[in-house]
Amino acid sequence: MTIPPFVTSRWLRNGHTMTVYAWARRRTFPHLPAPESRLFRVSADTEVRADCYWQPDRASRPALVALHGLESSSEAHYMRGLADHAVARGWNTILLNQRNCGGTEHLTPGLYHSGLTADPLAVIRELVDVDGIRDIGVAGYSLGGNLTLKLAGELGDTGRLPVRAVVAVSPVADLDRCVRAIERRINYGYQWNFVRNLRSRMRRKVQIWPGAFDLAPLGRIFSIRKFDEVYTAPHHGFAGASDYYYKASALRVVDRIRIPALVLTADDDPFVPGDQFRAPDWPANPHITVRIETHGGHCGFIGESGEGRDAYWAEASAMAFLADAIPH
Repeated sequence: MTIPPFVTSRWLRNGHTMTVYAWARRRTFPHLPAPESRLFRVSADTEVRADCYWQPDRASRPALVALHGLESSSEAHYMRGLADHAVARGWNTILLNQRNCGGTEHLTPGLYHSGLTADPLAVIRELVDVDGIRDIGVAGYSLGGNLTLKLAGELGDTGRLPVRAVVAVSPVADLDRCVRAIERRINYGYQWNFVRNLRSRMRRKVQIWPGAFDLAPLGRIFSIRKFDEVYTAPHHGFAGASDYYYKASALRVVDRIRIPALVLTADDDPFVPGDQFRAPDWPANPHITVRIETHGGHCGFIGESGEGRDAYWAEASAMAFLADAIPH
């Protein structure tokens, strides 16, 4: 399908302005019904929670599984925006919280990480086995975009699950490169916001799971890389942050993607460099369509509305792409 170009107002043609504005702008969804909260068992000691929107005959309709970014949740505006589009198209919609996100620290003793595809795969298996869903599209933003592409690559052409198409918006597909970008001085505010939330989450974890983690180093952590070195990597069995970034990056498996995949990103994204998607791995795979827009920031893409255009270009484009790949 042909995706229309992204057009935004002049004052949002700056990656930082777009990123912050999209994060702070309040949104309402008057046509979106209240979701059903559901727990999915993903391992012996862990459940994850999803906000679900079901069609009357759910087994006869396709389903969207949406994956949020670092330290976000199913309440994120782009998650609700995706749901608004999907429900209007007659799709079941599952907005999945990563481990500990959306107030779910009590559901698991452990942590999530940027390549933990086992959790969404377990959710998808339950949707197939319990709910009878036969056609699934996955859409993810930022960290969730990396998960989405990695999941598609790991499935390859096995046909094990009915994931028919995927969309990744501003995906951190090369984790080390993206972490290095957010470590630039100009991006200090973004990094500190993530680190502040990660530190708060660890304190909440230990209140619920006493002794699960040593908080002694927490006060000396001021970067995402240091947090991953001290907590994320060792908890998940990686040799360190660099090993984690390499093994969890979707970049390693994009050559194995065998279903329609769309990547939406921007050259002015403050910490997901657009050039990584110009590397040979991406155009070499005919199943992947990459759109690198001049403007859009990180998970922003607020454009001009009117004349049938939705102001949130990435959400509208993602659902149009999935609906074209999974007709019903």
